[in-house]
Order: sequence, then structure tokens, then C-alpha cells
Amino acid sequence: MSFLELKNIHKSYFLGSQEFPVLKGINLDFDLGDFVSILGESGGGKSTLMNIIGGLDRNFNGEVLVNGKKLDHKQEKALDKYRRETIGYIYQSYNLISHLSVLDNVLVSLDMTTLSKKEREQRAKNLLSKVGLDGQIKKYPNQLSGGQKQRVAIARALASDPKVIIADEPTGALDAQNTKEVLALLNEIAAEGRLVITVTHSEAVAEAGTRIVRLADGQIESDERIKPAYPEQDKEMIPSRSLPRRASIKTAFKHFRHNLGTNSLIILGTSIGLFAVILFSGLGNGISGYMSSQITKLANPQVMSVSRYVKSDDDDDSMSAFTTDQETPAFTTAQLNQLKTQKHVKAVEASFTATNVNVAYNNQNVKMRSLTNWTSSNTTDSVKAGHAPTKEGEVLLDQSAVAEKFNKNNYKDLIGKQVTLSYQSQNAQGSAVTVNFTATVSGIGHSDGKGAQVNAVNTTTLQKAMQAAGLSADPTDISVKVDDLDNVEDTAKAIDKIKDGQTRLYKTSTIQSLISQIQTYVNLATSILSTIAGISLIVSALMIIVTMFMSVAARTKEIGILRALGESKRDIRWLFISESLITGLLSASLATAIAYLAQTGVNALLKGTADYAFVQITGANVFSAFILALIISLLAALLPARRAAKLNPIDALSAE
Repeated sequence: MSFLELKNIHKSYFLGSQEFPVLKGINLDFDLGDFVSILGESGGGKSTLMNIIGGLDRNFNGEVLVNGKKLDHKQEKALDKYRRETIGYIYQSYNLISHLSVLDNVLVSLDMTTLSKKEREQRAKNLLSKVGLDGQIKKYPNQLSGGQKQRVAIARALASDPKVIIADEPTGALDAQNTKEVLALLNEIAAEGRLVITVTHSEAVAEAGTRIVRLADGQIESDERIKPAYPEQDKEMIPSRSLPRRASIKTAFKHFRHNLGTNSLIILGTSIGLFAVILFSGLGNGISGYMSSQITKLANPQVMSVSRYVKSDDDDDSMSAFTTDQETPAFTTAQLNQLKTQKHVKAVEASFTATNVNVAYNNQNVKMRSLTNWTSSNTTDSVKAGHAPTKEGEVLLDQSAVAEKFNKNNYKDLIGKQVTLSYQSQNAQGSAVTVNFTATVSGIGHSDGKGAQVNAVNTTTLQKAMQAAGLSADPTDISVKVDDLDNVEDTAKAIDKIKDGQTRLYKTSTIQSLISQIQTYVNLATSILSTIAGISLIVSALMIIVTMFMSVAARTKEIGILRALGESKRDIRWLFISESLITGLLSASLATAIAYLAQTGVNALLKGTADYAFVQITGANVFSAFILALIISLLAALLPARRAAKLNPIDALSAE
């Protein structure tokens, strides 16, 4: 039984409805160890017959049998495996991949074998040495002569250890000496027990083999044996496998590196948009953090403000916010005790605020915007010098708003001095009264927030002064301290739900809710800026799409070569997707590097404004940028990769 059999092969091409028969009932059989030359003039059907034998052409009538088993040309995966395991191609035009070195051109075929990396490289070097190119392995095809290119093609054809070598006009572009050497190599290959099928129109080339099949007008004119076939050798062949993903990525990277100039421009364009997204996200983090830190410096986040709930006349929602149209009632002793018993409540303190307070010292008068009593809601971070007014008769004065106006250069000298404070208020009858009291300056307050003031007085001191002026010292606002920061929001919700029958009693306000609201606005602004930056990413995606389509057009022949070697449509898709993903990853890496440099620069420039990092790029920001880059690259590559995979291998190989 012959190793390869062709039975009643018919093939026609159609132009519209008109049929042009090319092969008209071909019946041939081939044995291992034979060097068969198919001789005929151009247009006689030689190349078409070779494409059918090589598993490239699927549209024909008839049967191809390998080792007695029919090769199903309808099963694309089976044909891919057949080309990987059984067929090795040698072309007249060499068909080497230009961006791969001599060694890599041979390794492309070996990547689809089960050999280890070291074994693949050693086999490739041995084959190149066998064809006389052991000193040329690092060169590229454009650095070789025609004869050397054909030797590389022969080494590549032998790499996967196929049983059948198809040589399509292998000496057509060679001089006499190189022709002689190539034919000698083909005889050596046949002598190894392989089947060599050569397509030629040269009688001299045909006579170098063991058998000549003359083909004319799509039919076999004669079948002549001129030498005995070489003896068949029973040896174990190298097992094949589907192309690993890492091999596609490696090949994609080599092409990427070969076109580094063009790809660098695409990376730069994509990275600009990604950089803007990272930077704006970092800026949002910094601003949000800065505002949160300033608020928490002024007020303890574990303390909430609580007032009596007052419902407006037209408010039907029992959970609505209180209104300032009506006078807010004071807390009763029972209500204060009720709040003290709530879960997680650590302390309940009265909260008072006086406005437009006059401070007199050493025959000087300074107006302060507001004065509050010192409670747990205040933090020691706001005390720049001295200490907080925790004892009766003590007051804390703001540095810039009060203290420096008394003594610009030596404002700390006020600590320990006695000042007189006064402000206007109204009693229960609506009459204007003046609240006067003296206090000792315990410390100087300071706020990093622009326009904010830190003026506070001991609670007992203020209450006694109010009572002396005929005012009620019952608080309309109180500060409630919670045992743990994590319990603040839950405790606030619980207090908001306290009712007397159907009447809601209290309304809370927490620092956390204020911070959350600020963060919402900052995040909204950041998102808007990032969206604007995202427009450039759309442009970048279009750049990648155009580049990938151009790459498919420029690498059409390479696609045909890879398919002829046994790569599947999936392998071709992954090749182009890999190259696009490499672009995305490098773009994200460059964008990250630029963003961190910008972060350092911006924070250094703003250090004079406030000692705070206003740009804070997090790992999540960088991770998001990488994910975004990969998504853009993947989407941009899908259509070009699909187009590449759908190319007909025969058409691709004939592309210029």
C-alpha cells in the first residue's frame, strides 16, 4: 500500500457561471523514499495539485488517502494537524518571514512539536548546519543570498520531521551551482526515507529525482521511473502539538520589536490618554483626602452634632431635614439623659456658638467671627501653642484672626494673659442683652483651612456668663461622642429614629456624612475629567485598529506561510491579538511611569500652598489603567485579527 494516494482528483475554477477545468481526473500514488518530479508547463495544474496534496486547497472532487486513510478536507482542524505532522513546504520564492532571524524562521515550525526549548533550538541549529548555514543563524532574510534563503526554507521544511516534502519550483530563482546543491539536498532528504514531491517545468531538474510524472492540460501524460526509490526507513517521528499561546506571543513581540518606530508612536498616543485618567484619579484621591483631613483637624469624626428636630409646616415627610424658619427648642434634662443611654454613646455635651464676639486686651479690641465652647468634637490638632481650654476661665484664641492682631510677631505672649470677651444676644423676651466675661488665654488655635477660625472657650465659663446676662444656658445643640469611629453612622441613624409617639425628636449631623458628600462631588468632577481624557483613548483605539489592519495587509504572505506550516485560524487570531495587547500593556506601563513623575512634580510645586500630597495615585488607579488599556487593545484587535484568520492560505501565499 502506498503512503499517499490520489484518486480521481478533479478541480475547476469558475468565472461567473463559466467553468475552467484545471485537473481532470488525476490518479497517482506515492511511496516513502521516492523523489517524484511533477513536470509540466505553466498553467498545467502542477501547483493546484500540490496545494491539494499539501492540504491547502479544500475545494475539489476526489480523494486523498494517507496511509490508507482518507484525508477529510472538510475538517479544517484535521488539515491543520496534517500540515503540522506530515507536510513540509519549500517554495520558489523562499517565503521566509522577514522580521524573524534565520534561526527563528526554522523555530516557527518547531514550536508546533513536543520538543523542549533546548531541544528545539539544538535541532534548528543542526538543520541549518546540515544545509551549510551554521554561521548565518543570527542574520535576517534580507541579509542572505537567494541560495542561502532556499537553504533556510529547506531547513524549515525539515524542522518538524515531516514525511512528505513538497518543493514548488525550488530551483527556479537559483543559479546553476545553487541548483545543483539544492537538488543534492532533496536527494538526501528522500534517502532518509521521506517522500519528496517537486513541481518543476525544467527537464534537467526533473531528471535529478527517481520518478517523473508529466502533467499536461490537467491530465497525467506519463509516469516514468528513472531510478529506484530509496529504501523506506522505519523511524520514530517527532510528535506534533497545537501551537502554544506563548509561542504566538513571542512571535508577536518579535514583529512588534521589528516595527518599533511605528509602534512607539501608537504607544505614546495611547499612553497620553491613560496618563490623564491616572493623574485625574490621583488628583481626586488627593483633594478628597486633603479636605477630609482638614475637616477632621477641626472636628473629631467620632463626635456628631445633634439638634432638636423641627418639622416645617408643608413637610409631610417625618424624616425630612429640620428647618430654620422656626426657633429650635432646647434640650431638656430628660432628653440629654435619653441620649446618654443610647448604645455606643460615650459622652453628651452641650454645644454653644456666639457670633461677632469682641475681644479686648491692653486697650485693644479685635472682633472674632465666632466663638464656640470646647467639646469632644474639637481636636488638639487645632491647638498650635499652649493647651485647650479645658479648665473654667480659659479661652483659646485663633492665631491669624485674633492673636496676631494684638501682637503680630509675638502672638504667643498672649498665653496666660487675661482678656475680656463680649457679644450681643437676645433673651427670652426678645430684648437685646450683652454677655460679658473675662478669661485667661490657655492657647493659640490654628486651622490650615482658608478662612476657618479656631476660637473656643471653656463650657462652664460660657454658661455662667450667659446666666449672668439673663440668658438660658440650656443647649439647642449638643455634641455626642461615640465609642468607635465605625459605629458613628449606625448610632446617628439610631438617634434619628427616636420618637415621642409619632413625633421625631432629633436630627443628627456627622463629619463622616459631610466628608462623604464632599467625596461625592470630588468623584463627580474626577469622573468628568477622566471622561474627557477618555476621548483621547478612543482616538488611540482607532490608531490601533488602523495599524492592525495595515499590519494584516503587510503580513498577508506571512499569514499564508504560518497556515501552510500548520497553524490554525485561532493561532493567527491570537498572533494579532497578542501584538495589540503588547501595545496596550506597554502603553499602560509608560502612562504609569509618566503619571508617577507628574505626581512628584505637582506635589512639589504645591508644597508651598499646603504641606500635603494633592496627587495620590493608588494601586487601584494603576490597575484600572492597565485593565482599560487591555480592553481597548483587545477590542481594537478583534476585527483585524478576524480578517487575518479568514484569509485563504493559497491566496495569502500568492500575495506580494
